[in-house]
Amino acid sequence: MSPQLAVLVNPAARGGRALRQLEPVARRLRAGGAELSVIVGSDAADALERACTAVAERPDALVAFGGDGLVHLAVQAVAGTDVPLGIIPAGTGNDIAAALGVPCKDPMAAARVVLRMKSRLVDAARVRAGRAEELFAGVLCCGFDSRVNERANRLTWPAGSARYVVAMVEELRSFRPVPFRLVLDDDEVIEREAMLVAVANTRSYGGGMRVCPDALPDDGLLDVVMVGALPKGEFLRVFPSVYRGTHAGHPAVTARKARTVRLEAADPAGLVAYADGERVGPVPVECEVRPGALRVLV
Repeated sequence: MSPQLAVLVNPAARGGRALRQLEPVARRLRAGGAELSVIVGSDAADALERACTAVAERPDALVAFGGDGLVHLAVQAVAGTDVPLGIIPAGTGNDIAAALGVPCKDPMAAARVVLRMKSRLVDAARVRAGRAEELFAGVLCCGFDSRVNERANRLTWPAGSARYVVAMVEELRSFRPVPFRLVLDDDEVIEREAMLVAVANTRSYGGGMRVCPDALPDDGLLDVVMVGALPKGEFLRVFPSVYRGTHAGHPAVTARKARTVRLEAADPAGLVAYADGERVGPVPVECEVRPGALRVLV
């Protein structure tokens, strides 16, 4: 029986270059016997509405053709249903796909993964910020990295990932460690100044930064990493090691595992959280693991 696939597309992925890959990928899926319906929203809200409508019609899978941001949107549509999520990585950051073992540099190989229709259950995490609530599949961050995101989103130049380099340099000039307060599983409290806090279901974000190198997507736990206050020179020296995950051995780094996390700041002005690279909202935020909430094609 031919699989019925709803393919959710981000036309802006990689500055629009990813859209050129869609046609050969669609041909490969159809050649493998799949029947496709393609979903393209006019904006994120419209894309989510269309994805939820498609999931309600019970396709054999909802396939996200894009990066972590599109996967984040697709998670909102499929979580808690029996419709599996497929991923064909086509974004600047594909960390969630990488954590699930989906080929990230070969769209055709990722299409073959989808066609096999072999699935596994993985966790997601619910995050609440004020009255807003959503799910994430990868990493929630707050602190230096989220402020870089905020700054980059305000820039109109340069294009692409270069904006984040410019934003990082600019943010570092004025950044001061944040007095965070974490409450883990309602019983452990950690209060300290820190450069950043990450709450993770998978190990990496930002295109390969292994901020929580021990995180597993199916262990029923969230990994919490806090990088304590550091002089700027030391922070710049340590920061590149996040791509290898070796920063975890630095004395300023604290790591825990928990089912629930409440993240607060003594001075929350201008401090927001991002999850899967998408803006969640200002602190305080509360995270809770949702074991087995997602069925994914791997």
